[in-house]
Amino acid sequence: MSEDRKLLEPLSTVVSGVLRLLVGALAISVVLSLFNNDIAFWNGPRNCATADWVSGSSSAADTMFSARNGAHVTAVPQYCADHPSSYQHLLGVLNGVPTLVLLIGGLILLNRLLQSAARNGVYTTQTASRLRLLGWWLLLGSVVAEVIEASARAALLVTLTDNVTFSAEAVLHTSAFPYFTVLTALGVLTFARITRAGATMREDLEGTV
Repeated sequence: MSEDRKLLEPLSTVVSGVLRLLVGALAISVVLSLFNNDIAFWNGPRNCATADWVSGSSSAADTMFSARNGAHVTAVPQYCADHPSSYQHLLGVLNGVPTLVLLIGGLILLNRLLQSAARNGVYTTQTASRLRLLGWWLLLGSVVAEVIEASARAALLVTLTDNVTFSAEAVLHTSAFPYFTVLTALGVLTFARITRAGATMREDLEGTV
């Protein structure tokens, strides 16, 4: 299967290397965060949430940021907990961990897929099955991760301001649909069907010969 292995490069080497680096960096970050709560490997500063749908402008903001005539400055409030409670800290973690789990899980599935394809061949039913698994992981995982993170952001905002109440509307305001990931997942699922069809044709040809 040397030809199939060549077809998968340099993606196979890059995915394997990135996966090792990411897992190593995550492990180091977890260890450091045990000694310093301000260190966050993922998603920037913890225990902060932005309510961009209640943004506005004022003459004070225009003056402070030197807006020219005919322009104005939009102020978007970001609320941060000075001394976060355990609940707020948990919400801060939930605001980034699902995406991280999605990324690491996707890399693991992709790495297994590439290794299997290099060992057993690209046009096999096993490769098609693992492609389909990767596609569904990205499709469902990206939606679930965004729902969890948006809910965590909305719940965190409720603990930081009286202007927001936890509701489906607040969750929608704090969410961003993962269009790119969903489109990528649909593409992977399509290629899984193509690969399965190719594997079936290959088996038929081998049986005929």
